[in-house]
Formats: sequence, C-alpha cells, structure tokens
Amino acid sequence: MSGGNHRRLLDIRLKPGNDNRCADCNAEEPEWASYSIGVFLCATCCGIHRSLGTHISKTKGIKLDNWDDEQVAAMDELGNASAAKKYLVSVPPCYRRPDKNTPAVLKEQWIKAKYERLEFQNPERQLYLMDEKSGYLMKRGRDDGKFLSRRFELRGRENLLMYYTKEGAKSPKAKLPVDKLNCCFVPSKIGNLNGMQISYPDQRGHTRNIYVFSSDGKDIVDWYMAIRNVKLTRLRIGLPHVEESELVQRLTSDFILEGWLYKTGPDLKDAWKRRWFTFDRRKLLYFDEPLGAYAKGEIFLGEAGNDCSVYHGLPNGRTPCGVPFTLRVPAREYPLAAECEEEREQWMVAIKTVLATPLSLQEQAEARAWTCRR
Repeated sequence: MSGGNHRRLLDIRLKPGNDNRCADCNAEEPEWASYSIGVFLCATCCGIHRSLGTHISKTKGIKLDNWDDEQVAAMDELGNASAAKKYLVSVPPCYRRPDKNTPAVLKEQWIKAKYERLEFQNPERQLYLMDEKSGYLMKRGRDDGKFLSRRFELRGRENLLMYYTKEGAKSPKAKLPVDKLNCCFVPSKIGNLNGMQISYPDQRGHTRNIYVFSSDGKDIVDWYMAIRNVKLTRLRIGLPHVEESELVQRLTSDFILEGWLYKTGPDLKDAWKRRWFTFDRRKLLYFDEPLGAYAKGEIFLGEAGNDCSVYHGLPNGRTPCGVPFTLRVPAREYPLAAECEEEREQWMVAIKTVLATPLSLQEQAEARAWTCRR
C-alpha cells in the first residue's frame, strides 16, 4: 500500500461520522475495516465480519494490508454514519447495542442481525418483540448441577417467565416475575459462550439464580431481548412520564464485579471462609460456589455518609487473612480479604463508586424494604 493511501485511510477514520471508532461496538482507534460495507472495525468485530463471508463483508487491516485507490475511495464515500443510516433503520429501544465491553455473543448477534439477517431494515424479523415466546433452553439443576433441556415460556401480558421440568406438564416448575428479574451473560462462569444467568426475588424476598444456555447464539439473544422488551413495555405503562432513554437503563444490567474473596463472620472466633462474591448493582451477594442457586448472604449498599464505607485493613481484634479490607453498612461490618493488592483495589474502587452514587427512587424503596427484612 502506498504511503499516500495509508495516510488517506487514517484521515478518513478521523472524519466526523467515523470519529476514530468501531462502527459496531464504538471501540476507539479501530485498526480494521470492511471496504465492501465502508465501515471501520476493531479487531474483535472484524473477526465476526470475517465469519459472515465475503459475500457480505470484505475486510482488511488499515495498516497491515494493501489498499488500492478504489477501496480507499469507497471508505471515503461511505463510512460509519452512512452505513448506520442504511443498516439501522429500525432498532427497537429494547435492543441492547453493544460497546467494547459487551459479552461476545451480544456483539456477534448484533453484527449478524445488522448485516446478515438485516433485522433492522425489516422489523417483521424482530420476533423478540412479540408478547409471547416459547422454546427449550439447557437449564442447570439446583441440586445435581446437571444441565438438562427445559421448556421455557414467556408471557408478557401476564408478566411471567416460566419453565417446566416435565414434558407435557400443565403446571410450570416455577413462575418468575419478569418486571423483577435481571438477566445477564456469564459465559466463563457457565463454561458456554451462550451462558446466561437469570436472577429474581423468591417469595421470601431472597435472590434466586438460575443458569441457562442455548447451543444457538441467536436463540439465547432472542430470549434476552424478548425479556427486555416485556420489561420495557411494563415500565412504559407504570412510569409514563419518565423518558424512554431512562427506562431502557433499567431493563437489565451486567454484574459490576465477580470473584473469590475471603470472609469471616461477626464473632471474633469465626473462621475465614472462601466465598464467591457477585456485585449486582447495589447488592453484594456471596455464595459457596460461582453457580449457587441461593446466596449465603446479601448486603445492600446505601450511600457514603449514611454509615456506609469501605476501608483498608480489619477491625481491631481480627485475625489477619490475605489482603484485607472492611465494608461497613448500617447493619454491621464485614471483614473481607482478597488474594492480592490488585484484586483488593478492584473491589474497593467498585464499592466506593457505588457508595458515591445517589440512590434512585427505585433504590430508595429497595433500601426501605431491606431495612424491614432485617
């Protein structure tokens, strides 16, 4: 590639509408491009484009490959913004657009929906916008830990996600309230790229987790988007004066942080035990193992200054363990310990960030309910 074409590509990448970003996940300084579509791509999204086949997307490295004048001219004429006008005509508000940190299956299906299935040019193909959905997912058994095929049904008008453990059963094994559940992708935890965790409050108000996956990436993402669509529909009805952009933020959330920590109880004689911690919005939950159905305990984090804080070290009289820190909430103090300094700082920064964030009206109600539970 001539130096002139190389410089032209770098200049085109900076143009308004391209903004030095990946067209599909918004990552900065993309090093690849699809010259047949006319968009700039990060390495991850470029890999997905290659899987589509050259009949859909032809890719090259901006610096690694040779570019002829015609290909550079196509990039200059088209670009990210132009492609978005063509391929993103009708993206439903409930559809989660990926960023650079989004789970791989969501990026993959976003790109396939955009360029291969042309879903956002053809709204009739957006089957996740229907009020009802049924099908089979592999679900992990609570007691034996085995993944078995289970029939799931989503009934939007009834605000229910249900699953059945016996074929032909008239009554479901469980009914999950859609407006109160959260679902997020946890591929490394489940050991499957399409692994998803669904969390919801049981009748006692305790968090119940179920773990599912599908062999088909499109299928699991369709379930995810269908659940988001039902949640958004209900929020629109319940909160008609709230901006839709704010409602969308309430649909689902990824975990802030997960990992192993050591924890000891309130008594000075209590031993340190290794627990799996999940930081979910304002709740810190700890389990015996990563795929726990129920948490051993749940901690609600309020706001800094309201007797909520986190600090290095341990309360007086505590036996040292690992790299310690202490979380203080109104109910009690939680002595914790990480394996190394880096992990401790990750947890402390995450906790401090949440404590520094004012409670929303919804979180204030949750905090009151939490106080009543205690």
